[in-house]
Amino acid sequence: MKQPITYELLHVDKSTGARRGIVHTPHGDIQTPIFMPVGTQATVKSMTPEELKEEVKAQIILSNTYHLYLRPGHEIVKEAGGLHKFMNWDRPILTDCGGFQVFSLSDLRQISEDGVEFKSHLDGSKHMFTPEKVMEIENALGADIIMSFDECCPYPSTYEYTKNSMERTTRWAKRCIKAHARPDEQGLFGIIQGGFFKDLREKSAKDLIELDFPGYAVGGISVGEPKEEFLDILRFTTPLMPENKPRYLMGVGTPDYLIEAAMAGIDMCDCVLPTRIARNGTAMTSHGKVVVRNATYERDWGPLDPECDCYTCKNYTRAYIRHLVKANEILGVRLLSIHNLRFLTRLMERIRTEIENDNLANFKEEFYKKYGYER
Repeated sequence: MKQPITYELLHVDKSTGARRGIVHTPHGDIQTPIFMPVGTQATVKSMTPEELKEEVKAQIILSNTYHLYLRPGHEIVKEAGGLHKFMNWDRPILTDCGGFQVFSLSDLRQISEDGVEFKSHLDGSKHMFTPEKVMEIENALGADIIMSFDECCPYPSTYEYTKNSMERTTRWAKRCIKAHARPDEQGLFGIIQGGFFKDLREKSAKDLIELDFPGYAVGGISVGEPKEEFLDILRFTTPLMPENKPRYLMGVGTPDYLIEAAMAGIDMCDCVLPTRIARNGTAMTSHGKVVVRNATYERDWGPLDPECDCYTCKNYTRAYIRHLVKANEILGVRLLSIHNLRFLTRLMERIRTEIENDNLANFKEEFYKKYGYER
């Protein structure tokens, strides 16, 4: 059987070990390292697919199994011809497994060997996610890349709890492979767990690699831990993943974490951050964050970021965007969303170029200094 998802390594940065590559999918190629905008409910909030392609230059987007299962229901998406047709997006899509969302409902869920029983955050109705059910939903949604159902440990967790959780994730991964009905059309990725214990990370990676998934993800970090711990586990876990397959770090979207992820050898990242902070009136710029609703920008006739090539920066001033945000106008959120998403896709374009030039370590220094990060 020909794998629907394959990875091609083009170059390794001599200064860091970062990878420049291509992920081949049924809906086109993805240049990596890549940032994936999140379209939780089959829409990247307030963006049309055309804007995502033409303005943001997004190559792939992510959607959410838990949310689409509850509303409108995976059967409806299936009837529409799958997620691509339903939302009019003809490029690659990745669906997460819903694990993180279900585990976030801490007081509304019950974990057993079979799966997770949970109450809907919409109406309190009871539901059960098992590995088999999650595969049924993800097969119906029809994304190019789908994630196996995993258990997410809260931070912090004891060694014993984390060990049991990691072992269950491996057993669930085996059940996902068995239940996956479209392996020739959708690539199923395994998720490495193990919390902040290196021996558990090693065991999780070893056991999942034996199952021969077409790609692997690092799960269970970027969950509220200090940056040093995050980096320590990321740098330890990434080299354990196969070199000839895509490596995905889940839930990361701040510029510093994206640069660190690439330096560690990660190929794919996703996060709701750019659109979420846009809704709070915040922009990411090459000189750090700009909270545009602040009075400082009342008479600022410059663009959000003079170095940005996005539609927003080419056409509107900080003063105008501030006015829109203060007046709760939808356009304000849209313009900030376009800008923030483009800021990150442009950052990834630059990272790819710097890897090709073996210069990522120097670029990190420059970027941190300009953005205002401590090094």
